[in-house]
Amino acid sequence: MTLPLLALGFLALLAAGYHFYGKFVARSLGLDDARVTPAHRHADGVDFVPTKPFYLFAQHFSAIAAAGPIAGPILACQQFGWLPCLVWIGFGVVFIGAVHDFSSLVASLRHEGSSIAEIARARLGTPAGRAFMAFIWIALIYVIVAFADITAGSFVSGTEELEGAGVAFNAGGAVAAASVLYLGLALVMGVVQRLFAPPLWLVTLIFVPATFALSWLGTELSTWLMFDARTWGLAILAYCLVASVTPVWALLQPRGYLGGFVLYSAIAIGVIGVLFGGHELEQPALRSFDTGKSGGQMFPFLFVTIACGACSGFHGLVCSGTTSKQVERESHSHFVGYGAMLAEAFVALIALVTVAICTDAELAGKKPGAIYGAGIGDFMTLLVGPENRRLAITFGAMAFSTFVFDTLDVATRLGRYLIQELTGLKGPVGAFLGTFATLAPAALFLAYGGEGAYLRFWALFGASNQLLAALTLIAIAVWLRKERRNYLFVVIPFVFLLVVTLWALVAQAQSSFAASQGWDVARANGIVALVLVILALYLVAVGFHRLRSSQVERTS
Repeated sequence: MTLPLLALGFLALLAAGYHFYGKFVARSLGLDDARVTPAHRHADGVDFVPTKPFYLFAQHFSAIAAAGPIAGPILACQQFGWLPCLVWIGFGVVFIGAVHDFSSLVASLRHEGSSIAEIARARLGTPAGRAFMAFIWIALIYVIVAFADITAGSFVSGTEELEGAGVAFNAGGAVAAASVLYLGLALVMGVVQRLFAPPLWLVTLIFVPATFALSWLGTELSTWLMFDARTWGLAILAYCLVASVTPVWALLQPRGYLGGFVLYSAIAIGVIGVLFGGHELEQPALRSFDTGKSGGQMFPFLFVTIACGACSGFHGLVCSGTTSKQVERESHSHFVGYGAMLAEAFVALIALVTVAICTDAELAGKKPGAIYGAGIGDFMTLLVGPENRRLAITFGAMAFSTFVFDTLDVATRLGRYLIQELTGLKGPVGAFLGTFATLAPAALFLAYGGEGAYLRFWALFGASNQLLAALTLIAIAVWLRKERRNYLFVVIPFVFLLVVTLWALVAQAQSSFAASQGWDVARANGIVALVLVILALYLVAVGFHRLRSSQVERTS
């Protein structure tokens, strides 16, 4: 079967899922445009702003389509083969991932734009709400560790993408230079907008082309920033520390705006490459059901390794944190919540293709960022010509790093908010301490995790992320039961995710303790896995108690 036919079949599955199952979920949630949304009821021009659905879709998609749906499929394909990855991404997103996002968005709409943590506290009680926040905070630490380490690996010297090209060029250094310049450009844009308030079209005309020009400039400065992976990892965390306490207008908003153009360009290039690149699938369709290594069993580790490509609890935080405050009509949540997650699945497909078209020899020693960058670079040469391959590869890898910065920014800020909420810390000092408390464990993991630390953290990240989705679904089920609406469409995904993630966490705890040599990173991972299991079991017990209570109320 050719690659274009596979891609078109995958798109047909997503379209059918949106039209048929998405509408079923919409009916089950009881969408009603007669209801006034929080964006109108609490309109303040800052957080609560009624927004047209296409613009909100673009904004929401940029917020959720970060590095997870890229790194996860690449890692899973190398371990299990491309076919099980493709099947799980396609069916998982239609019946679980998009349902989670859609339901989280609507639940927040019905709770006046409240976050999923606040909804959990309202529906499960204050102690459970605080346990839910603690769970989210631990999960965010693993988000930060995994993506900081992967990005640091893409910045180091010695990458071999252009071996034999006949040019003096360091791909890792080029990506590092382009990425650092990109952050600097976003800061300049933020300051210009703040001081001079130019029209958006003028800002776009100047800064968007400049963003793409950085790929070329990075290739010219490829030997300027030559540091090891540990140094880069800690430098990225230092950036997170500064970015999370910097006003959003200075860095977060302009970087997100520019990053959106990079994101959509990378997707467009990926579509062209998949459909018209003429590539063959080099990786086996099915590699192994069990590699014999820790984390090598297809069930449950296929699901938690792919992570955000099919389902992400992190998305519930975005749906309920910002997006719900901008929905103009309830009916728009189908397009924004369900549709954006399906679009993310297509991003995961492109990432899967970038690894599936490579031989094992071509993949040897490369991290996901480098694999994705090389794949997008190959696709981009269809447009710019093979003579500009180093520019194309630099753009592809820079695109990956821009997605990571999106993830790291949001994760660090959310971690700060949660620490402040849990401890009562206020003001600038509280913001700094909350950020430091979130980043300090991540820094220790990176400092002592060794080469390729992300491989030891990824399964924990994926399991905690999808377990967060499961816990979100049980809170939503309690709400739906109280509303006397169908809730089986969220309970069934909840049960599946709960079994998969708890199985993965227990297995990770066992392997981590077995590999531990004293108080090291392996033991820390084992302890964290057990803590997550305990918190999850407590929240599930509370959730089922609330479901039974609502059953009694209904029949009495």
